[in-house]
Amino acid sequence: LAGSGAKNGTAVISDEQTEGTGRLKRKWHSPSNGGIWLSMIMRPDIPPYHAPQLTLLTAVAAVQTLNKFGVNAGIKWPNDVLVEGRKIAGILTELHAESDQIHHVIIGIGMNINQPLESFPDELKEIATSVLIEKRQRVDRSEFLQSFFKNFEDIYLLYLDKGFEPIKLLWEKLTITIGKKVTVQSLQGSLTGLATGINDDGVLI
Repeated sequence: LAGSGAKNGTAVISDEQTEGTGRLKRKWHSPSNGGIWLSMIMRPDIPPYHAPQLTLLTAVAAVQTLNKFGVNAGIKWPNDVLVEGRKIAGILTELHAESDQIHHVIIGIGMNINQPLESFPDELKEIATSVLIEKRQRVDRSEFLQSFFKNFEDIYLLYLDKGFEPIKLLWEKLTITIGKKVTVQSLQGSLTGLATGINDDGVLI
């Protein structure tokens, strides 16, 4: 859709994913009727090197929405949303650009909404959670998605108007990463140290 000219803000929602993946090609459990599996096609007028900021922006919108629905979540840099150490949402941003121009960015987000604990594979039961598990009640996914879209649009428009600084302040209030000893894993290897903040590009310090 993005390659064929779909408009900025086009959203694709799946009820189930059979080949869902997260960062570093990790498998993402995406059962039918369980969560929100969403991709958004964005065409922001920003330099390509600013594209990673969209991941942090999306995480803020996700946490704001979870908080509205009574789930106390926090952001783990760069792309995870956790509740007491267990993952409830993940974000994956794919950039399609030339050296000086973005063609489009696909923001993928998976949010665990109505999965009971027993629906998760055994290897995920200790490290994943959902709104249903946390609240002990099901949530209308359409209402949740509508709230997320409203939060995302408000933050996205703020970002386009004022830049990353106000998003950075929101992110720092909602993160669980700053002040902790962390190990960052990438395709180049791993690095361990004390997380002290993010810079103006959204990179972890």
